[in-house]
Amino acid sequence: MNDLLVGIRVSMTLVQKVQDFQENLWKASGSPIWQSMCDLLGVFTNFLSDDELLQTIQSTSGLAVILFIKTMFQPSENIPNLISSLLLRSVNCAMVPEWLLSSCRSLCCADIPASALLFLCQGTLAMLDWQNGSMSPHGETLLLDTVHVLFFLSPQIKESTLEMFLSRILALWTNSALHILESSSPTLKDSLNGNSGIVKRLLEYIYTHWEHPLDALRHQTKIIFRNLLQMHQLTVERADVVPDPFFLELTKTLLHLEWHIKGKYTSLGCLVECLGIEHVLAIDNTVPSQILEVMGDQSLVPYASDLLETMFKNHKNHLKSHTVDSTWIDQWHETWVSPLLYILCEGNLDQKSYVIDYYLPKLLNYSPESLRYMVKILQTSIDAKTGSGSSRGALGALMACLRAARAHGHLQSAPDAWENLVSSARIKQGLTHQHCQVRIDTLGLLCESSRSTEIVSAEEMQWIQFFITYNLNSQSPGVRQQICSLLKKLFCRIQDSSQVLYKLEQGKSRHEPENGSTKGQPSVSLQQYKNFMSSICNSLFEALFPGSSYSTRFSALTILGFVAEVFPTVAGGVQAVYQLSHDVDAGRFQTLIECFTSTFEEVKTLAFDLLMKLSVTAKQFQDAEKLQDLFQAALELSTSTKPYDCVTASYLLNFLIWQDAVPSSLAAYLPQSGSHSDENKPASVVERNTLMVIKCLIENLEEDMSQAENSLLQAAASFPMYGRVHCVTGALQKLPLDSLQLVSEWTPVVEKLLLMSYRISAVVAPVIQSSSPEGLIPMDTDSESASRLQVILNEIQPRDTNDYFNQAKILKECDSFDLEDLNVSVSDIDPFADIKGKEKKTCDVTAQMVLVCCWRSMKEVALLLGTLCQLLPMQSTPESSDGLLTVAQVKEIGDYFKQHLLQSRHRGAFELAYTGFVKLTEILNRCPDVNLQKLPEQWLWNVLEEIKCSDPSSKLCATRRSAGIPFYIQALLASEPKKGKMDLLKMTMKELIFLAGPTDSSQSTVPQVHALNILRALFRDTRLGENVIPFVADGAKAAILGFTSPVWAVRNSSTLLFSSLITRIFGVKRGKDEHSKTNRMTGREFFSRFPELYPFLLKQLEAVADTVDSAMGEPDRHPSMFLLLLVLERLYPSPMDGASSALSMAPFVPFIMRCGRSRIYRSREMAARALVPLVMIDQVPSTIRALLGTLPSCTDQRFRQNHIHGTLLQVSHLLQAYADSKHKMDSDFQQELTDITVCTKAKLWLAKRQNPCLVTRAVYIDILFLLTYCLNKPTKGSQPVLEKLGFWEEVAEIVSGSELITGLPHTFKVPGLPQYLQSLTKLAIAAERAALTRAGEQTRHAPVTLAQLLSSPFPEVRLLALEALLERLRAGAPGSLSSMGEDLLLLAMQESHPECLCKILKVLHSMDSNEWLPLTERCTHLTPNEFLTWTMDIAANDRSEIQGVALRLTSKLIAHHMETHEEIWDSLAPQLKRWVQLVILSCGDCLPTESRLTAAEILTSTAPLVLTNPCPVLELQDMLALWKCVLILLQSEEQAVRDAATQAVTIALSQENTYQSTEFAFCQVDASIALALAVAVLCDLLQQWDQLDAGVPVLLRWLLGEGDDLVVSAESAHQGDEDYLFEKAEVNFWAETLTFVKHLYSQLLQLLCRSGWRPPSAESLGDLRRAASEQQLLLSQLLRELPPTPEFLKTAEFTRLRVQEERTLAGLRLLAFLEGKEEEAPSPQLLGLAGATRLTLQTPEAPC
Repeated sequence: MNDLLVGIRVSMTLVQKVQDFQENLWKASGSPIWQSMCDLLGVFTNFLSDDELLQTIQSTSGLAVILFIKTMFQPSENIPNLISSLLLRSVNCAMVPEWLLSSCRSLCCADIPASALLFLCQGTLAMLDWQNGSMSPHGETLLLDTVHVLFFLSPQIKESTLEMFLSRILALWTNSALHILESSSPTLKDSLNGNSGIVKRLLEYIYTHWEHPLDALRHQTKIIFRNLLQMHQLTVERADVVPDPFFLELTKTLLHLEWHIKGKYTSLGCLVECLGIEHVLAIDNTVPSQILEVMGDQSLVPYASDLLETMFKNHKNHLKSHTVDSTWIDQWHETWVSPLLYILCEGNLDQKSYVIDYYLPKLLNYSPESLRYMVKILQTSIDAKTGSGSSRGALGALMACLRAARAHGHLQSAPDAWENLVSSARIKQGLTHQHCQVRIDTLGLLCESSRSTEIVSAEEMQWIQFFITYNLNSQSPGVRQQICSLLKKLFCRIQDSSQVLYKLEQGKSRHEPENGSTKGQPSVSLQQYKNFMSSICNSLFEALFPGSSYSTRFSALTILGFVAEVFPTVAGGVQAVYQLSHDVDAGRFQTLIECFTSTFEEVKTLAFDLLMKLSVTAKQFQDAEKLQDLFQAALELSTSTKPYDCVTASYLLNFLIWQDAVPSSLAAYLPQSGSHSDENKPASVVERNTLMVIKCLIENLEEDMSQAENSLLQAAASFPMYGRVHCVTGALQKLPLDSLQLVSEWTPVVEKLLLMSYRISAVVAPVIQSSSPEGLIPMDTDSESASRLQVILNEIQPRDTNDYFNQAKILKECDSFDLEDLNVSVSDIDPFADIKGKEKKTCDVTAQMVLVCCWRSMKEVALLLGTLCQLLPMQSTPESSDGLLTVAQVKEIGDYFKQHLLQSRHRGAFELAYTGFVKLTEILNRCPDVNLQKLPEQWLWNVLEEIKCSDPSSKLCATRRSAGIPFYIQALLASEPKKGKMDLLKMTMKELIFLAGPTDSSQSTVPQVHALNILRALFRDTRLGENVIPFVADGAKAAILGFTSPVWAVRNSSTLLFSSLITRIFGVKRGKDEHSKTNRMTGREFFSRFPELYPFLLKQLEAVADTVDSAMGEPDRHPSMFLLLLVLERLYPSPMDGASSALSMAPFVPFIMRCGRSRIYRSREMAARALVPLVMIDQVPSTIRALLGTLPSCTDQRFRQNHIHGTLLQVSHLLQAYADSKHKMDSDFQQELTDITVCTKAKLWLAKRQNPCLVTRAVYIDILFLLTYCLNKPTKGSQPVLEKLGFWEEVAEIVSGSELITGLPHTFKVPGLPQYLQSLTKLAIAAERAALTRAGEQTRHAPVTLAQLLSSPFPEVRLLALEALLERLRAGAPGSLSSMGEDLLLLAMQESHPECLCKILKVLHSMDSNEWLPLTERCTHLTPNEFLTWTMDIAANDRSEIQGVALRLTSKLIAHHMETHEEIWDSLAPQLKRWVQLVILSCGDCLPTESRLTAAEILTSTAPLVLTNPCPVLELQDMLALWKCVLILLQSEEQAVRDAATQAVTIALSQENTYQSTEFAFCQVDASIALALAVAVLCDLLQQWDQLDAGVPVLLRWLLGEGDDLVVSAESAHQGDEDYLFEKAEVNFWAETLTFVKHLYSQLLQLLCRSGWRPPSAESLGDLRRAASEQQLLLSQLLRELPPTPEFLKTAEFTRLRVQEERTLAGLRLLAFLEGKEEEAPSPQLLGLAGATRLTLQTPEAPC
């Protein structure tokens, strides 16, 4: 194919470039050149019409045909006429030269494919000269004919590649039109101006395709639109085109569109470039703010930022050219910079992020001088308001602006930035800010620079060191990635600048004397670099302490990996500023090895990669015995029943292999003849080690397989096989298998691996292929029951194959299988049987363990086979000796995958088998052996035939969404080369769509189910991309028709297929809103892409509507209504629907209205939703009035409530959409709503008792309520519309006559009662609110008051009334609410409905306590203290939500009592004790997040009173308990809880007696540093309270972990090894015990040094000392009892003991310090306490 393409291009180049072709000598008919040209023309014509060729060849052939005709035809003036006749298929054969007719007969006299005609148009536009007026007048006709042909072809083209060609050709046509318009006739200008039919057709094409999924096609529509504007400019004679009606109307049309339409941005950008921004701003000056508002949507951000850039550039140029002085910059800042700063300070999180990433750099790059304006505004905002923790605030905006400016070179140097733009205090606030992005931006400001050699200052290094201390433990993957990336940039800066410094130092040493000043010398900076990098790496290694979180380990290892990468080991005379290997000792090397024990594979990978980068090896730090223990531990882990243990084993084995540290005993697996053949080559060491390890694993695995064949339960319990296979796969993946040297040794190993894989698969296949593998447990617990195992395996054969569906199975008695005998023999066997493994270890076997063993074994076998296919060299031909995989073996592997994928029932098994099979199919398609290349096609046809035949003997799974069958076909099709015609995919899709269609009742539905499931998988496969789009329409038809099938399996599969098609058509849903505008498209675009669906959907919808209207219609007669409405509600009218009705959505509207009459409630709702997007916004009022007009009058005798309900729902949804539209403040909007209100009043009987149906009453009342929301505002000084219409009087009549006033005779079983009560209550509240606003006027009172609503017997009414009351309180309660305290107290005592009680307590909490607390004794006969006890009882006993509200109210009452009545403090002591206990109980990790958030909020609100009060109001024990709650919440796993607890610390640090002790007072800090600050301020408060005697021992007990029973912990850890699979306890993945211990130790030591405190007596801490010493002895004993390499074999227990050991050592050291024996105490090894930071407190301390 490529040779063919090159040949065509060479022929064209010869004709264009060779001079001889410019003359006429060769044009004689007998000339050999002429004859060759004719022959070539004939060949190119055949190529052009041959659809079997690649479209690139067809396209080039089209160019060549036109070029040759242009070169050969005479006279040249008639060429346009000839080509026009070719394009229009109107060639007069009698008038055509003979040579042309013989060469191009198919073009002249026969029908040609649409693609050939398309490429002829391309050749016409590309090969003819349209410039400089060289075309004759006939050329203008040819130009117009060409575009009409293109318009004719557009609806016929379905393939995405041809669509792409069409868009390019249309863009080419507009370019040609621009060239020819420069010297064209007036007639052509009239044909191409903005009001012409051609331009309207082009606009129609643009509107249809500007949101096409192909990015290149969208780009072409932009080019077409830009050229179209220029075309109209050339047709307009006057100089000023801005007031031109075409441009004005086009601009208004574009601005009128919704902002979620991507094409709007590119089109507006073209308009701005063409006409200027002032033209757009004159129509709507809020456009910049509107664009910034939509930048919270990631899919729109690139388009919005590009449009903004185009606009502000154009605006600046315009202002500069039209303004004499420099005042224009203020106007420009006001238009473009001020909205940006507002978004940065007040916008939502996503909006800020995208504005910073996309818009801010563009603005600064274009206008660097705006930076100082931004900084000035933001600095002022920071001083006025710091922002909340959940918001970046002005500080975040400032850091983002400075970061962007420095990264793009707009800050000259770092010192200049710090001194003139931002202070050091601001930098430190940014580094510790509660919002992660503020910290990231501040770090980016320090790390990023436009110059890679800019020297890092000492101050910057200090800040970065401080940042790393508190920011490694970030739960967000995105934040971790950004931190690591920025630090890598910093390391690169240090490396690059160090090389510059080395050069400067060398030059300085040669030219300057030695007595020069040391300041500013390169050597000083280099030494600072070394110290900084060493300090950073020390911090990172310390972060890998036992018990450190996954986040911390991931961050530390990633950064260490970057250090090793940026500062590599160098040889020779190259100078390196830092070498990581120099700071790695035996302890740190061991720490990295222990990272393999992490349950997260990312940590294992990072640790392994880092060890491979180091220049030190295991043999330098580990002796042979230790390495032998590591190898044995790896072998033991490879048979663990915990899946992550085998991953650890794999990494450990690979580590030993690559470090050349495998035990010498493994040499026996390698024959001596081959062991030394290649030992001089470095690669052979790894290869030899890998070979030995794999042989060892195979030997062990063979023994495991033999036992598994005897007892599968024993294998699942004691030696699951998948671990060994995983280790083999891991070793092979690390080895370069294409350059093996010990080939003779590998060949038998590969054969063994294949046989081993098949044996394992045979053992586990009965479970994986059973009908219900999830609950299967074959009970082969002893040898005597082995016979029963075979019977059971027979019984678990698949029950979901074709024969199962074709005939019902009847259980028959079997002589060889007596159920009673089996029951007797099995009755003694516990389902959780004790199985003895190889180590005589008993363990419980569950069905989960059996299933995990089986499907993971199958998974690992599939991955191993896939790896072998992918990595091993394959024989080029069956006879060749090259390669390790033979052709026969490849076929065997293919057959294995086929059997496994088509018969497995467990999803985990066949999903991973699919992964391995994909690797095989990719290899086969690239294989030079033709037989192997054809295997995928053969397999595909075989399985399709098996699906079609529906043979009862087939073993294909017809349930579980066809199990592995879709995966099998998906793998075969996805591996087909994408550059070809994809014929295999096309034929398969046609076959599947045929099978997925409706079938006769006599035929089996199994093939249809399979086809639907397979189509679903293919439409979901992103690798097939646009290649499946031509089949979407047929797939949608099959899904919609399949949903009407009487067979449930077909309906289910059809629904799944339909869901996949919706995603494929409208895109992946980006948010939770099911009806988001981002997942919609215009009806014109939808039906242009899938034209067959227009008549199909219309016909189906008409049939559904007819069924709904029929009197005898049954509810489920047309279930496809759901699918039809789901499609239609995602469509909306195109801007072109008014100009063209070919694909208009209008015909669907009446049918959808009729669907609203369905008897099914859900259908009526869906019809109402589907109607809204189909009605243009300006047609909504008339549609609403028409719908209201169809409602019956109160005098009508017969009417259907379903019809009324459907119509009202449509009115309600349309009215809501109209109310939400952006034209809300227009005068037309108000008038239209007034007209709607008048129509609504005509049908008010539907809201009264005259209407017996409560459901329709409720909807009508909802409509009335919506009108009150829209119209209850005065306009231009006049009274509100509703008052003029007498609306409120009507509402008062409805409410007064309703059941709210008169009572309800109905029971609670009346349909629609709750909905009716809620709607009525909302309307009554609106009427009451309106009455309040008119209190100063002469008007009657509201029909019902809030107090009356609160006394309603219905909880729905009370709940809405309480919500309204709560809303008014939050908005600033008017004085009238204070009179409701008595009613609320009475209601609180009597309320039995939980939600209402919760709301009542919230209302009381929101009100001023002085307004209602004095009333408690009179209303409830409870004193304030008794009422406090009542609230505590609720907080202690009720549900969690009510608990939280009650506890908040209790806390407020306690604070009120303590602030207003100091004399009753003593009497409150019992309540205070109980309150403290309630707060403590709310902080438990096992409680819901809401409970802990409540506790954090309470601690924040009461912090000044109870946590930091200079005169303590609680006993010390209670205050310390509350402080411990703060510390616990600061270590919660939930980010929200930590942030809430941080607020308590912020408040505590901002009090008069604490703010001077820290530099972080009044700052929003992160939880990591808040934990350190909390410990620091607590220690400081103990000194202020003079409570060191009582407080220090308590803190020492915290340090030691008082309450942890080591013996119980050890026993539970030992029992944990026997835990059942998947049983998980509560785990906190964020908290780090030793981090807390480190902070507590450091601050206690500082406190003791600062205060000089010593225990009052030697005995006062004696018990603590003895307990710590005993604990240390017990720990030592427990650690000694652990097996060798406990870090691998007993990871959890070993980690727990190490953590406790560190706590104990820290406590003993502090106790020794107090006794003056610090030298004798052992020092903690892991905490890094010597370098503990003192950045938290600034209080001067006494020398220790």
